[in-house]
Amino acid sequence: MGPADTASAAGRAHAAALHLLRHVAVVVACVAGTFHPGFAIAADPAPSRLRLESAQLRMEVSPRLGGRVLHFSLPGAPNLLKVGEATASQPEPRVEAGGENIAYLGHEIWVGPQADWWRDQTLNPARRKAAAQWPPDPWLAHAPAKVIAHDGDRLVLEGAASPVSGVQLVQTFSIAADRPGTAELAVEMRNIRKVPVSRDIWFNTRVHPETRVFVPVARDGNGVRVRSDASDGFDGLVSSSADGLFSLELLPPSEGLHGRRGKVFIQPRAGWIAGFAAGQAFLIHFELEPLERIHPDQGQVELYLDWRPGQADTGLMELEVHAPYATLAAGTSTTAHEWWVVRRYDGPDRRDAQVAFLQRMLADADIE
Repeated sequence: MGPADTASAAGRAHAAALHLLRHVAVVVACVAGTFHPGFAIAADPAPSRLRLESAQLRMEVSPRLGGRVLHFSLPGAPNLLKVGEATASQPEPRVEAGGENIAYLGHEIWVGPQADWWRDQTLNPARRKAAAQWPPDPWLAHAPAKVIAHDGDRLVLEGAASPVSGVQLVQTFSIAADRPGTAELAVEMRNIRKVPVSRDIWFNTRVHPETRVFVPVARDGNGVRVRSDASDGFDGLVSSSADGLFSLELLPPSEGLHGRRGKVFIQPRAGWIAGFAAGQAFLIHFELEPLERIHPDQGQVELYLDWRPGQADTGLMELEVHAPYATLAAGTSTTAHEWWVVRRYDGPDRRDAQVAFLQRMLADADIE
């Protein structure tokens, strides 16, 4: 054996020793149930995107970003979701308790109420002391999810167990053979702690701010609370509840201001949200819940708008739905669902025309 062969053998032995040490470290960490914030155990890499598609819709989901939906549209049509450039610039985020929000946008799952995001954890004492309401839980936001099942019309993802929120999410995305025009999103939230946790499942879908959105509300306007965030150069929100349909109106802001911003908390009259954009109309259908089952800090439906007219690719609108607030015993779980439908819309960008189309679309989808 020559010098080169001797060096090669030594290198192989060194690599094998390192592999063994890593394996032992992983086993010890798993048995002990301990880890350092930001420490990631090596595993099969999660795919960046997986697709579900039928003749009537297309959806793309990122297991690498925790099960985030990054595309929804008719086949071949523009994306209805607002997606951040961070999906390209930060495709492999580090998960750590001191990290800040990364604006991947799209559709993701939070847990409510927001006031409790950092109250019941020990990894970041400063955020616990401040009862911080931002950023969202990094383990839920962008930790890799494990692909449990995937074919052309069904995807099941098991998310990371979060030491911040004390829950683990399993998300199922599916297109049923008898409903090819509807995508179902099912979320199971399980308590991973040995003590009860109180949370709700919070669907958050980001769309472009110019999207015309309708939410069914009481005709007398009850059940709607508007919060205008009129600061930092923003004007307040302008809304309409004509014909029992709430919408945000994109009127130019006051002189000297560069946009409109704020949030709306709604107890809806029926379990759906509708939107119009990019030559398409879409519905997000969900189970309507009585007011007493929704956490008092939240609304079953919430709309957040950040709109800056004339500034390309800025701002967003968030379409948010809260499931019932529940206390989960150790090891128990709760579930919530949304159903998404999309259709082509070739009509004018006018409220009356869109409402007329919406009524037909609701009837076709058998949604009241």
